[in-house]
Amino acid sequence: QVQLVESGGGLVQAGGSLRLSCAASRSIDSFTVMEWYRQPPGQQRELVATRGYGGSIYYAVSVRGRFTISEDNAKNTMYLQMNSLKREDTAVYYCTASDDPDARPFWGRGTQVTVSS
Repeated sequence: QVQLVESGGGLVQAGGSLRLSCAASRSIDSFTVMEWYRQPPGQQRELVATRGYGGSIYYAVSVRGRFTISEDNAKNTMYLQMNSLKREDTAVYYCTASDDPDARPFWGRGTQVTVSS
């Protein structure tokens, strides 16, 4: 069973930055797809960023130009650098990892990000 642990969330003022981490219990090279999702309060979960096959990167329009996904293979960790944060970025952020397109991805438990005005 793969374990994913998110960290780095917290309270930040609008315009500030945070870096989220997603530590995996095994090599992240083994995952074909890793993603960040978020769930704002009272809303549905939404995709934020994807590291896909061959290292392709996708960002949701709402975060494009502000958020950056990266990885440190030596630490088995994926990051989400979030700059120029807005109140609407307030959410619980989750990371996922997939090694089988026919199976459900692994999910972490999430980390809370709160952006104040």
